Amino acid sequence: MSTKRKSYSAYFKAKLVLEVLEGEKTINEIASKYEVLPVSLKQ
Repeated sequence: MSTKRKSYSAYFKAKLVLEVLEGEKTINEIASKYEVLPVSLKQ
């Protein structure tokens, strides 16, 4: 059984990156808020 990979818009990705760069929250907090893996944000 295969699962479909999620694809994210450029707007969504930019929004997450800006939130990480602001530094108000940790990467783990942001990842759990938007339901993405923390490894994805670190890349």
